[in-house]
Amino acid sequence: MYTWMTLVLVVLMVMGSVWVRVCHSRMSLDNIPSVEPKPSPFANAVRDLVATAGGVYISLVMIVSFLKLEIPERITVSIIMFDPLAMTAIVVAVVQPFFVKLFDSK
Repeated sequence: MYTWMTLVLVVLMVMGSVWVRVCHSRMSLDNIPSVEPKPSPFANAVRDLVATAGGVYISLVMIVSFLKLEIPERITVSIIMFDPLAMTAIVVAVVQPFFVKLFDSK
């Protein structure tokens, strides 16, 4: 029961993160005159989400390697197994646009 609620919560958080990124992308694309075809805001949002998660993951791997920390390769919660560094990177990437929206001065 809790596994399904957790999965639904994760999916909703990812969808919310992509939605905030789409809104931010639409606002920034409206101000730029362009002769080239405009990429879709959804494609930009997903690209930014994956890029942010990838950058955070690489940074976390380098920090763990440099500090020689002992972190388990896999963590099992109920029936779900995941890499803790990858999950941390995804969580940071999902939460990042909400913090940008919260602290945006515009």
